[in-house]
Amino acid sequence: MPRVETVEDPEDPRLADYREIRDAERRRRDGTFIAEGRQVVRRLLGAARYRVRSALVTPPALDALGPALMAAGVPVFMVRQAIVEAVVGMEFHHGCLAAGERGPEPSAQDVLGELRSDRVVILEGLGDSSNVGAMFRNALAFGVGAVFLAPGTADPLYRKAIRVSSGATVAMPFARLEDWPRDLGLLRAAGYTILALTPREEAVSLSELGDGRPLPGRLALLLGTEGRGLSDTALAAADLQVRIPMAPEMDSLNVAAAGAVALHWLQKR
Repeated sequence: MPRVETVEDPEDPRLADYREIRDAERRRRDGTFIAEGRQVVRRLLGAARYRVRSALVTPPALDALGPALMAAGVPVFMVRQAIVEAVVGMEFHHGCLAAGERGPEPSAQDVLGELRSDRVVILEGLGDSSNVGAMFRNALAFGVGAVFLAPGTADPLYRKAIRVSSGATVAMPFARLEDWPRDLGLLRAAGYTILALTPREEAVSLSELGDGRPLPGRLALLLGTEGRGLSDTALAAADLQVRIPMAPEMDSLNVAAAGAVALHWLQKR
């Protein structure tokens, strides 16, 4: 069983994984990611999707997470709060980090083959890490089985996306759709109806689904970036365009808010 090692020198080579945590390119190059905070680390340990290299904790965080880290066989480095901040190079209040290994990403076919949910989310061109993290959090909250990433979507394992998602990005299966939008055919072949969320007036109101219009059994909710929204290509490739009815004073919502509303409505009724 791994033991807890106390580290007093911020230059200690054992802490190398925790330097430059804001450097996304380094993380991709090293094949690692950083989880921050007790809740996120707990979710990472519980998901068991990724190998956890080590954890960097202060004494209070060790009191809270020690049993879970030991049970998972994770090497633990205990440091003072000042050492944490010296290593990461910025003010940091969580007192707990874990370094995970990305490993090979599963293909869309792999993820679809393991799905046990009739709801999935597709993100197109969502370049903001906060919005990606928020959508993963929404997806986990509303029983979505997986998230599929079209080109231009930010890395779900970037530290900001992980943090905003409350760890949902390390728990939720995801895969990239490289041949866009042709790869939508993979989901359609698996029985999913592709619903493109858009504020366009000609789109069908979500309030009609499950009421005046049958709600398909398997649904893939397609969302685009704020501003321009979904591309014309994606809209044309969807099976149905849907919109959220709202007051005339406002024509759209933040993408994460819109996604949450839509996922709540599209839950089985």
